[in-house]
Amino acid sequence: MFNRFATKAIIPVALSLTGFVIICSLFLYSSIKEDFLRDAVRQETSLADTVVSSTRYSMMTEDRENLDQIIRSIGVQKGVEHLRIFNKEGVVMFSSDPEELNRVVDKNTDGCIECHSGPEPTVRLGSMQLARRFVNVKNHNVLAITAPIYNDAHCVAGDCHFHPEKQKVLGTLDIGLSTASLDKRLLSLRWKMVIFCVMILILSVGGISALLRRNLLLPIEQLIFYVKRVASGKLDSDFPKGVSEVETLGQEYLYMARDKQLVETELIKIKKADIVPDSKEK
Repeated sequence: MFNRFATKAIIPVALSLTGFVIICSLFLYSSIKEDFLRDAVRQETSLADTVVSSTRYSMMTEDRENLDQIIRSIGVQKGVEHLRIFNKEGVVMFSSDPEELNRVVDKNTDGCIECHSGPEPTVRLGSMQLARRFVNVKNHNVLAITAPIYNDAHCVAGDCHFHPEKQKVLGTLDIGLSTASLDKRLLSLRWKMVIFCVMILILSVGGISALLRRNLLLPIEQLIFYVKRVASGKLDSDFPKGVSEVETLGQEYLYMARDKQLVETELIKIKKADIVPDSKEK
């Protein structure tokens, strides 16, 4: 089976095409997944900026009760896994989870180490650098954003809440959203790409196999059938046409068969001629 020309012609093509489609699909899926993650990070960064803007007035007036109510109200929204604000020392001042209050955040964890990796904390980072993915204690996949709360002119000039101008960062807002929706979209995308790859492979391999059979394998089968007929002595058989190489092979084989027949005829004549004189001498 594996020595047949059809097998050796189709299987390598099918394997090469399969590998090519799989590699391209993996690259495409990785690219789309990266785009999805970037969009999710941008949306979450925008949400974090909105939360910071919404709480800025309460921070300015040092209305802790209103600020705490805002944090808890946002924290109970669907998809929000956690929402907290901690000061520059890393102490959680406000949180959607009351048990986290007054805890100190580990600066070596994801989301903190990006700014605190050097001797001096980095003031500004890109949105992708501020994002992190992990599984929380509830076994939920979370995409979190750590957004610094920067000092501005209003804070410096505030009478009730004074911060020195050289202090660039007043605190940090940390918000984490569930990636269940994102994971569901990625899973759906994976299955769609699998189905798409299978369809491409079936159509491509089927189409290539049909073309090979029509343009190559069938003419070769006709050539084999023709050679067998000629070998059996039917020299009047018309050689297969349609493929120039096959026609040439068939024609050359016909010429060889005719030449062989002529040679055999001459040999028979020569043998008869040799036998006849010998019989006369006797």
